Amino acid sequence: MDLSKLGDLMRRTQSAILEKERLIKGTDDIQPAVGTDGVRVMMESALTARDRVGVQDFVLLENHTSEVAFIENLRKRFKENLIYTYIGSVLVSVNPYKELEIYTKQHMERYRGVNFYEVSPHIYAVSDNAYRAMRTERRDQCIMIAGESGAGKTEASKKVLQYYAVTCPASDHVQTVKDRLLQSNPVLEAFGNAKTLRNDNSSRFGKYMDIQFDFKGAPIGGQILNYLLEKSRVVHQSHGERNFHIFYQLIEGGEEDLLRRLGLERNTQQYQYLVKGNCPKVSSINDRSDWKVVRKALSVIGFSDDDVEELLNIIASVLHLGNVQFGAEDGGNAWIAAETQIKYMSRLIGVDVAVLREALTHKKIIAKGEELMSPLNQEQAAAARDALSKAVYGRTFTWLVNKINDSLAFKDDSRLTSKNASVIGLLDIYGFEVFQNNSFEQFCINYCNEKLQQLFIELTLKSEQEEYESEGITWEPVQYFNNKIICDLVEEKFKGIISILDEECLRPGDATDITFLEKLEETLGGHAHFVTHKLADGKTRKVMGREDFRLLHYAGEVNYNVNGFLDKNNDLLFRNLKEVMCMSENKILVQCFDREELTDKKRPETTATQFKNSLAKLMEILMSKEPSYVRCIKPNDAKQSGRFDEVLIRHQVKYLGLMENLRVRRAGFAYRRRYEVFLQRYKSLCPETWPSWNGRLVDGVSTLVKHLGYKPEEYKLGRSKIFIRFPKTLFATEDALEVRKHSIATKLQAGWRGYSQKTKYRKLRNSAIAIQAWWRGILARRRAQRRRQAADTIRKFVKGFIYRHQPRCPENEYFLDYVRYSFLMKLHRSLPKSVLDKSWPTPPPALAEASELLRKMCMQNMVWKYCKSISPEWKHQMEQKMVASEIFKDKKDNYPQSVPKLFVGTRLNGEDINPKVLQTLGNEKMKYAVPVTKYDRKGYKARTRQLLLTGSSAIIVEEAKMKQRIDYNALKGISVSSLSDGIFVLHVPCEDNKQKGDVVLQSDHVIETLTKLAICADKINSININQGSITFTGGPGKEGIIDFIAGSDLIINKAKNGHLSVTAPRLNSR
Repeated sequence: MDLSKLGDLMRRTQSAILEKERLIKGTDDIQPAVGTDGVRVMMESALTARDRVGVQDFVLLENHTSEVAFIENLRKRFKENLIYTYIGSVLVSVNPYKELEIYTKQHMERYRGVNFYEVSPHIYAVSDNAYRAMRTERRDQCIMIAGESGAGKTEASKKVLQYYAVTCPASDHVQTVKDRLLQSNPVLEAFGNAKTLRNDNSSRFGKYMDIQFDFKGAPIGGQILNYLLEKSRVVHQSHGERNFHIFYQLIEGGEEDLLRRLGLERNTQQYQYLVKGNCPKVSSINDRSDWKVVRKALSVIGFSDDDVEELLNIIASVLHLGNVQFGAEDGGNAWIAAETQIKYMSRLIGVDVAVLREALTHKKIIAKGEELMSPLNQEQAAAARDALSKAVYGRTFTWLVNKINDSLAFKDDSRLTSKNASVIGLLDIYGFEVFQNNSFEQFCINYCNEKLQQLFIELTLKSEQEEYESEGITWEPVQYFNNKIICDLVEEKFKGIISILDEECLRPGDATDITFLEKLEETLGGHAHFVTHKLADGKTRKVMGREDFRLLHYAGEVNYNVNGFLDKNNDLLFRNLKEVMCMSENKILVQCFDREELTDKKRPETTATQFKNSLAKLMEILMSKEPSYVRCIKPNDAKQSGRFDEVLIRHQVKYLGLMENLRVRRAGFAYRRRYEVFLQRYKSLCPETWPSWNGRLVDGVSTLVKHLGYKPEEYKLGRSKIFIRFPKTLFATEDALEVRKHSIATKLQAGWRGYSQKTKYRKLRNSAIAIQAWWRGILARRRAQRRRQAADTIRKFVKGFIYRHQPRCPENEYFLDYVRYSFLMKLHRSLPKSVLDKSWPTPPPALAEASELLRKMCMQNMVWKYCKSISPEWKHQMEQKMVASEIFKDKKDNYPQSVPKLFVGTRLNGEDINPKVLQTLGNEKMKYAVPVTKYDRKGYKARTRQLLLTGSSAIIVEEAKMKQRIDYNALKGISVSSLSDGIFVLHVPCEDNKQKGDVVLQSDHVIETLTKLAICADKINSININQGSITFTGGPGKEGIIDFIAGSDLIINKAKNGHLSVTAPRLNSR
């Protein structure tokens, strides 16, 4: 089957399925599963999204020789925040210039112990792969991180250390080592990093760190090697750059007492070594908080307070030394213009001021065994000052690294043997550097990168060849550029650039940078990778200076300016300055400047030779370890997130040798996997291998690829792996799998749903049966218990009823208690609700006395509550009603009709009574007034009158005239009939001349009127209720009679017998 047609068919089918999913789900975008969040997704799983996010391994690029395709793949992944991509086992990392949520502890756990290609590319995958290889194969590992300044090398090394700190086994000692490994970073960054034009935290030295692990895989120690610290930065910085961080951290973050002791001011502009770059502040750097981090880190690593004090004394002394200015005498000899700075410095490093002053302005010359002091001119003195500053800082940095190594060193050597200890190396080295003006430092750095590239190609080819041979596949030689010719050009004995440079530095006579350049032209003039302005053709001369030489590196052409090469290579310090440093009382400086240097007649090695030897040792270290590679790229010079500068990235891809690396990796087969992995992933594409293959793995893979239509030239079967030559073959297979997944997923979902529902039903059924059985048991036990209790109760009740008349005994106590309880509960439910309710349940004989006491208490309580609730007005009303009840109840026929009616205070208001009457009463208070009808004693003529009751008398008033006053003391009695009429008679004594006789009155409110009168006159017992007739005195010797007859209507008239006849209806029968 044609694989290209198969791929097209699969892609069209996949598109149709995705479109269907969009219609069903109502979504606009179906996102493929890409491992951006660290989820365990195999590399092949992301291939279906390659059009959007590129491929995770550059080896799978169809056009692997195209630099444009390479950079476009980087662009796609960078746009999706996928900053990591593989070239085989090499990790390419693009600095995102922003925080990404892919470095959490959760992500670390996802990469822990997982096969390298089972997860999306990540620095954690490289770290874990190296760690597992160290544990399983017992071989030392090395992770080499390279890239230019600002590409993220330091951050990558931090991530590796953090990964090991979190995921490795831990104990108290191991935790201490982890903390020290992590805290060594901020210390080394403070003393070895600086702000450059390309990077705000650029490492200005190379660093190789060994992390030692015990047999359990726990970190137990470490060692750091440093290379080529950029000491020249101490005395000079380009515009826009800064000195090492520690100077700014000390000035900005140091406590006031500390700065006062060191003689420093909180102003970086006061120090000559800090103003040359004209960049005291950086927005991305907080020197004050970084100072706190560094102080804490020094404490964690194990620096004592004395160590820190001595170290800060040296840092401050370098700043003071930079402020030492020289003047010139008449003879041209230098002298120190101001003594303040040199006094501070002498105090801080513990040397005599005079000795230090002389050492800075003179140099010691030994001629024919005699020592002579030769004065320096102003320029020489400034150069000596700067040389001393660089030497002090450089040696202090070396001491600092050694001190950290002592802290990290594993102390118990008895446990650390070759059988149970392993090492992972971490190389954070400068990448290939090409600036506008390249000097000695760039020459050394690029020489280092040539050596690393040589090692990289050799190890990569070696690894590829070993894998092919182990799998029984014929190795085809790979054509590649061997940069050994460039390495020899630099390091070859007698004829290499370093040898020529050393020879020029050591030869007697007037050697200069120009004579060095001439010597290079003379010795290397015919070399294919070397050219100077003099040796170049006309076109090349236009872009080269007369003091430049050009090397054709593996990564491209670089022009180097020879100015400063000899001085930087010699890096000499006058003898008397060394002597002064050896005299210092500062314990660190005494260790940095060994007195044996003064007696050693051998000339010290040059900087280039030292670097070459260190590099050779580093190559030996790296060759002894299994390498892993991380190549860091910065996307732009502006340090902006999301910005992709194609020109800058193409430059880095070239100088990092990534295309060469890809070409070597793709020289054979683009893709390889173990049989079990390949068969497990793709077995669903073949009916014979799905759902499982029971034969040999190689036979299963062979059956699968034949079914897929692989052509013989597209793949090879090794001993344990399948090798696929072209990426398109893998892409077509992956696309077919993506389509197949839908039908598999449907079957799996149906099967799983059926199984889960059956399982759920069985679980629910068993649970229901268990609950029902349990509940039935509870109900049965409850019923049995209730039956037993009922039987006991009935038995007690019957027995108690039989013995109910006996004294209290065990047989009848339950019955008696029940009877008492029943009575009390009945009483509780039927207590009287008011004082008028006289009901009370009949008690049993045993509770008769108690019942009576309870009844009285209940009545007293209700009375007390009622009395508490009535108002004074209502009390007065009740008192009057009680009097009325006492007088008229069951005696007067219309009394019941008066009971519900309230008695009023008076029936006549002030305006109803004539003012003259009120005037006549004066201060006498009127208590009650009511209109009445008076019947004459003769003829019984009815006359309208008013009856006024005061505190002492009853007064009968006719309009404005008081007709009669009857004192209460003179009132003999009051007579009223038993019928419903309103006639009453006031009896007065006949002997009283003021009174004409008894008074016959009629009132519509007779009950109220007589009650008020009885209360005011205190004549409650003097009211007579008569039946039939009333006899009254009409005057002296005269009597009158009032006859009362029951009738249907009220009629009052004079009868024929001369009596007053009153006919009144009977309202109530008595």
